[in-house]
Amino acid sequence: MNALAPRGGRVGGLWLTLFGVAWLAVWTVQLTPVQLLLPLQLDTPGGPSDWITGVIWSGLILSIGGLAGVIAGPLAGMLSDRTTSRWGRRRPWAIGGTMLTAASLLLTGAASDPVGVGAAWIGVSVGIAVLSAALTAMIADQVFAQRGTASALVSSAQAVGIVVGVGAVVLLGLGIGASYVALAGFILVIGVGTALILPDPQPAVRVASAHAGAERPTWRHRLGALQDRDFGWVLASRLTVNLGNALGTALLLFFLLYGVGSPAESAEDDLLVLIVIYTIFVVVASLIAGAISDRTGRRKSIVIIAALIQALSAVMILVSPTFIGTAIAAAVMGVGYGAYMAVSLAFATDLLPRPEHHARDLGVVNVSASLGQLLGPLLGAGLVALVGGFWLLFLAAGVLSVLGAIMTVAVRPARAPSDPASRSPHPAER
Repeated sequence: MNALAPRGGRVGGLWLTLFGVAWLAVWTVQLTPVQLLLPLQLDTPGGPSDWITGVIWSGLILSIGGLAGVIAGPLAGMLSDRTTSRWGRRRPWAIGGTMLTAASLLLTGAASDPVGVGAAWIGVSVGIAVLSAALTAMIADQVFAQRGTASALVSSAQAVGIVVGVGAVVLLGLGIGASYVALAGFILVIGVGTALILPDPQPAVRVASAHAGAERPTWRHRLGALQDRDFGWVLASRLTVNLGNALGTALLLFFLLYGVGSPAESAEDDLLVLIVIYTIFVVVASLIAGAISDRTGRRKSIVIIAALIQALSAVMILVSPTFIGTAIAAAVMGVGYGAYMAVSLAFATDLLPRPEHHARDLGVVNVSASLGQLLGPLLGAGLVALVGGFWLLFLAAGVLSVLGAIMTVAVRPARAPSDPASRSPHPAER
């Protein structure tokens, strides 16, 4: 444990590795069902004339689960901020969220109708939200000089997690039930293991205030970063850009089948190819952008450019709705989304004013991203049903990405990050 403890505002390679592995497990068990298993469970066997029904069911279930996560994430973060157990603040919530996720995945795999799938998926969404809130708070608690790098691990793990999950299912030929069992075992081992190994120090501010007899905080202090204009713009931008990304990715299997015209027997393989391309560029872009933002402090400009690059990918699919065109657009989208998610999370973390509210505030940051990802299928299903095709879906994806970039322009941060020992932000951020 001592070897993993932060020193001088920095964490070591082992800490970052374990943190990245934990997020890899989170994204694998969340996105493998979203991208592949849920569409397979919900796809209507009534033939080409009935495929939109499957799209609508998929959108409804993912959106209802997303709403449950919206409530659970910040609530779990707030409660973990107030937790004083001898096991730490974040660790009990990380383990609890892991166990709920694993149990709910098993129930999702066993469900045989859309209502049962939806009810079980709510448990998965809540469990992932609780675990994510605990993990994200560790960045604000323990990482100061490497926030861009740590945030890059979160976004790159998202892309790698899709490949790990979908690749395992497709290449090993796993059935739906066996896939959910494998995902449940994976998150249980990795989630509990990393939660027990990673350090979970008590905040110095709590100890100091307890001895100083500090005055009871006002409601404005309790709001913390939530009352801040700039923090609000970052949240709105993350919601909007993630909604745009979800429109371009969440219904990809349906797009291959009914938009591109891929044969049913090869559609899963085509999906895996696109995911691998997307993943490579997300990982490379997130790590490079995160490191550059740590070195220069220029987070805002990177976030704006990244959102515009994602918008470009949607335009490319509109111009060339073929498999080759989609593959090229997947690479461009990976660059934009990878850089955006890595640096925007670090950007939001820099704005947090009160350490005792880190998990709650970052729980809201997580929600702003996950809500966009999980509302996307519902909005996308409606757009597809409205025009009987996919062109409006990708047009909306591009427009939302541009709006996310414009929202970031409105951010005018003027204070240093929440850790007093960390460096002041670059003048370009002010």
